[in-house]
Amino acid sequence: MFNLKPDVVARLERVLSSVEMLLPRAIAPVDWSTCHAANWRRHSFSGYLEAVKVTDTTTLDELLGVDEQKEIMINNTHQFLAGLPANNALLWGSRGSGKSSLVKALLNEFGPKGLRFIQVEKEDLIYLSEIFTAVENQPYRFILLCDDLTFEVGELSYKMLKSALDGSVYSAPENVLIYVTSNRRHLLPEYESDHLGGKYVRGELQQSEAMEEKVSLSDRFGIWVAFYAFSQDRYLDAVRLCVEREARQRKAEILWSKELEEDAIKWSHEKSKRCGRTAYQFSKNWVGRYLLDKSRS
Repeated sequence: MFNLKPDVVARLERVLSSVEMLLPRAIAPVDWSTCHAANWRRHSFSGYLEAVKVTDTTTLDELLGVDEQKEIMINNTHQFLAGLPANNALLWGSRGSGKSSLVKALLNEFGPKGLRFIQVEKEDLIYLSEIFTAVENQPYRFILLCDDLTFEVGELSYKMLKSALDGSVYSAPENVLIYVTSNRRHLLPEYESDHLGGKYVRGELQQSEAMEEKVSLSDRFGIWVAFYAFSQDRYLDAVRLCVEREARQRKAEILWSKELEEDAIKWSHEKSKRCGRTAYQFSKNWVGRYLLDKSRS
């Protein structure tokens, strides 16, 4: 046995502590038979999949005003689960209009049938090949979800996603699809100057090189699904559903009234937005105040 000097032992302990900080913490592999979703957690030079408990209980039936979008995504996911050809999908459009809720509802619908989700942050798209390797031999079908995704020009993660969608060496295995939600149709900011430099070829306007580059990523998604702001009637339908849901969860009965409707419209004006998120936020506020006032009376 070596008889090391105290100062050498102290240096070795510092080195080991530094190395330990670089290594991912010991964590059990995800049991996909009982877990329907996981997050990719970055750590130092790599990362790992961490099982998460799905707490969002939104169902497809509860999503109002997006029937066409639901049909597209349900059909595509059905094809994927059946082992048939299916497309990567970009869900884009107005904020709070139901993009993320639709994707989460798909997991609640198809999780018992073998669908699994992996959520990845933009900064972690550089680890796509490692994520694919971790699940490619699993007997499940995986949706890799990037929620609320936007890029700036030149980001490395942009190039990695582009390569994965393009069928390059980083392409996804057969049991993985990529679903992305974004407020931007092309995932990149668009400037007026981007449209300069276009030219007419045989009578048709060809896009500028700047726009061609910005469209090149979104073009790689086989499906584009657009979401728009609600009409007032559609917004009020969503409010009615949300209020009923909040009341039912608390075993309360709340009748629709003119006062409730007027408050909901006023709330949407203050938010400057009629969408599912606004309806949900209003219902929580209104039902909470209603039940609190009722408990005091």
